[in-house]
Amino acid sequence: MTYRVRLVVDAEDDLVDIHRYVSVHDSPGQADQLLDNLLECCASVSELPDRGHVPPELDRIGVTVFREVHFKPYRIIYQIDGRTVFVHAVLDGRRSLQDLLQRRLTRS
Repeated sequence: MTYRVRLVVDAEDDLVDIHRYVSVHDSPGQADQLLDNLLECCASVSELPDRGHVPPELDRIGVTVFREVHFKPYRIIYQIDGRTVFVHAVLDGRRSLQDLLQRRLTRS
């Protein structure tokens, strides 16, 4: 069964930020290649979305509706809803997921 994959606005913003950062600190070509790879990884959950695991930071607080897959060092956080997979975040795994989520959830 194939699932539809949708990027929510926050995940799109994450990808733009990652691309911008890599363009400035490495090269535009590397940024383009990384973006392609991250988008491919996001799309890959259309086939077997259950293959991802619950992020440990969320599991510890009892939030088990989200899953993640990795494209090192990036973490792709998503939720399965029926036959649609919603990608909520694409985050650098070297940063604290709890800090990023707290910032994201408390912004107005």
